Amino acid sequence: MSVLDNFDQWKAFLGERMDQAGGKGLDGNYVSEMAYRIGDYLANEVEPRNEEERVLAELWKVADEQEQHTIANLMVKLVQNQR
Repeated sequence: MSVLDNFDQWKAFLGERMDQAGGKGLDGNYVSEMAYRIGDYLANEVEPRNEEERVLAELWKVADEQEQHTIANLMVKLVQNQR
């Protein structure tokens, strides 16, 4: 099963990447940029596999770059708040 098959698995995956970045001493800006790049890749290259991903992909595609960064930052915040 891919991390993209289940939204909770996707959030866990993002959380693990955040932990790895923090463990390497990388700051919040790096984590935000990483989330932005992952979001951009997913929205443009990966077919959504569930309703949550479909909504995020649609929002991403209508957002300008600043709004996309906001979406990425909100995903990071969502994961942080659920830990």
